[in-house]
Amino acid sequence: MLRRLIIAIAAISALAISFCPTDASARRTRAASVADSVPSWDVTASCRAAARVAYNQTPSDRLQGCLASEQRTHDELNKNWSTFPAADRINCVKSLTFSPMYIELVTCLEMRRDVANSRDAKPADTNSRR
Repeated sequence: MLRRLIIAIAAISALAISFCPTDASARRTRAASVADSVPSWDVTASCRAAARVAYNQTPSDRLQGCLASEQRTHDELNKNWSTFPAADRINCVKSLTFSPMYIELVTCLEMRRDVANSRDAKPADTNSRR
């Protein structure tokens, strides 16, 4: 029993260390790579989950539709990646930790862009003259 516990703790520790860089340069390198290009994610599991709750389509059709949509979104992100600020790219990718999908990434980036644009816009004139 104690041996299993020690093995489990060692495995968890090794896994945690592999996902947590301990020095600042490793964090900067990872952030720079995220900022430079669209991440490469396998969205199959997420699309399978979405296909299970599909209606008006067979699960197979829904899965194929989801995968095709994600591929189109990935391609569009590749074209427009540099138009989004690096900080937004990094923060949006970091926020998607569990079964990330490209549609969620583009939504995050667009929301950040829209908020920034609304802050920069002049307020509407509420004192209209009659």
